Amino acid sequence: MSKLIAYIRVSTQEQNLDRQIAAMKEYGVPAGNVFADHGFSGKDFNRPAYQEMLKKIEPGDTLVIDSIDRLGRNFDEVIKEWNIITNEKDAAIVVLDAPFLNTASAANGVTAKMLNAIILTVMSGFAQLEREKIHRRQEEGIAAAKAKGVKFGPPEKEKTPEFFTLMSLYQRGEISARKAAKLLGITHPTFCKWVTAQEVNSAI
Repeated sequence: MSKLIAYIRVSTQEQNLDRQIAAMKEYGVPAGNVFADHGFSGKDFNRPAYQEMLKKIEPGDTLVIDSIDRLGRNFDEVIKEWNIITNEKDAAIVVLDAPFLNTASAANGVTAKMLNAIILTVMSGFAQLEREKIHRRQEEGIAAAKAKGVKFGPPEKEKTPEFFTLMSLYQRGEISARKAAKLLGITHPTFCKWVTAQEVNSAI
């Protein structure tokens, strides 16, 4: 027999689940069918109550969530889980604050599958927009930091007096670049870069 199952979540211990619990009760979800993760981030789905809910949900059941971000905050991961619930588990999903996402409103069969396909396509579009927005923000942040003189990557090692001794030996052909780099505890490309920089500076 099909049943209503609810999943609720808050990200921190300081937040409470009262509002979501009340919403599920009003929708008609039995208290024993409410799975709650208290103090768990929505960045991934490694949450105990969510995983327990996923094991309990059966074909014909309906999963009720308060909003899509209670399910998760990573759109790509949400799409995967949505697909598992609606296609692999053959269950419906009701999103209380977004009725247009509700697959339970469609009749079983082709209509429901078409609606679910449309929803997944729309969600995929949002996921792509989110990825592009994050990438754009990262590029803008890097550009702003560079404009302020911020250097990225690990700090460059300082040249020790031993470097200049080994550089002289290398330039006279008395030692290889690889051996000099090894003695200095740096990589071969770094040694060559340092030598080139010194030669350029000396020529100026």
